[in-house]
Amino acid sequence: MIEKEYIDPSEGFSQTVLVKTGDFTTLYISGQIGIGDTLEAQVIATFQNLEQQLRKCNATFKDVVKMNTYIVNFNPETDLPIFRKIRNEFLGNENYPASTLVGVSVLGNKDWLIEIEAIAVME
Repeated sequence: MIEKEYIDPSEGFSQTVLVKTGDFTTLYISGQIGIGDTLEAQVIATFQNLEQQLRKCNATFKDVVKMNTYIVNFNPETDLPIFRKIRNEFLGNENYPASTLVGVSVLGNKDWLIEIEAIAVME
């Protein structure tokens, strides 16, 4: 039996869908963004928003098994160190989730520089 719970539904999507199957719960967290004038400020705010969605479901970053990150006009030499530093502050330095990072030309709003979606699994 599969049970679904829609967390913070909005027009056309939910921030998170919690799916219970047997003894496991999987969280599908929609792309989170952060507001700020720089990539660094937006990365911090984005991870804070991810953390907030996880907490609403009694989860932590240790439960995250997959992350997809999209960065506008991605430059590996300047943007990757910023992203990695902040990611390490939130996730620690080991047991990272499977991850994809993609450079894109634009996101859903011209002011957004980063968007991160995640999947978490809990017992």
